[in-house]
Amino acid sequence: MSMEPQLVKSAERTVRILEALADSHDSLTLSELQQRTGFPRSSLHALMRTLVELNWVETDSARSAFGIGPHALLTGTAYLDKDPALPFAQETLEDLRAEVGQTAHFARRDGAHVLYLATRESREADHVIPRVGRRLPAHVTALGQVLLAQLTDDEVMAILPDPLSSLTHHTITDLNKLTGELDQVRTRGWAYEREQGTPGLACVAVAVDYRIPATDAISCAMPARLAPAEVERITEAVIKHTRKLAATLRREGIR
Repeated sequence: MSMEPQLVKSAERTVRILEALADSHDSLTLSELQQRTGFPRSSLHALMRTLVELNWVETDSARSAFGIGPHALLTGTAYLDKDPALPFAQETLEDLRAEVGQTAHFARRDGAHVLYLATRESREADHVIPRVGRRLPAHVTALGQVLLAQLTDDEVMAILPDPLSSLTHHTITDLNKLTGELDQVRTRGWAYEREQGTPGLACVAVAVDYRIPATDAISCAMPARLAPAEVERITEAVIKHTRKLAATLRREGIR
C-alpha cells in the first residue's frame, strides 16, 4: 500500500495555477494556463473565477488574461515577517556590503531552486534586478550549489531535473559535471560560479551553518572581470560574516 500523502485535487490545482502565474513575466490567457497546467478547461475556469473574487488573481476587464494578485504579496510578506533568522541575516548583509562594496544576498533552498529572502545592492550597481521573493534554479547559482553540496549525490540527483536548464552558455547542464563541482564545494567549504546564472557576474557563497543540513546561504555577487586577489578578499569576507551569522543564530536558539 502506498504511503504517499493524498493531495486534495482542487487545492493542488489552485497552488499549481498560482505558481504558473508567478513564474510568468506576462499575464496568461485561460488557454495558456490550460497548456501550462494540463487542467480541464471547465475546472480551470471555475478556479480562476474564485481566485479573482478572492484577490489572489488579477484579470483585465474582459477577463481574457490573468496575473498574480495582491493577496499573494500579503502571504509572501507574512513569510518574511515570521522568519526569526531574517533580521540577523539582513544585518550580516549590511556588514558584508559595507566591507566589500558588492551586492550581498541571503537565500534558502526550495527543492531544486533557491528563494531569495534578502538583498543589499552594491551602491555602484549599474542596474538593479530585484531578487527578494524570486526563485532561481539551484544549479545555476553559487547559493544553490553550496546548499546542494549539503546533500548526498543521490539526494541531488533525486531533486534536480535531467537535463538541467541553461541560463547562459556557462551554465553547468550535465548532472555528472555538477556533482563533480559539488564535491569541490564540499572540500573547500564555499561555492564559486562565474557567469553561470548572469552574464558579466560572478558569485561566491557560503552556507549558514545553523541547521543540519544547512538550508540557507549568504552570497556576494561581483563583476566577473575582478582580479583573482579581489575575489579571494571577497571570499574571505563572505566566510567570516557567514560564520559569525551562524554562531549568532545558534546562540539565539534559532532553528
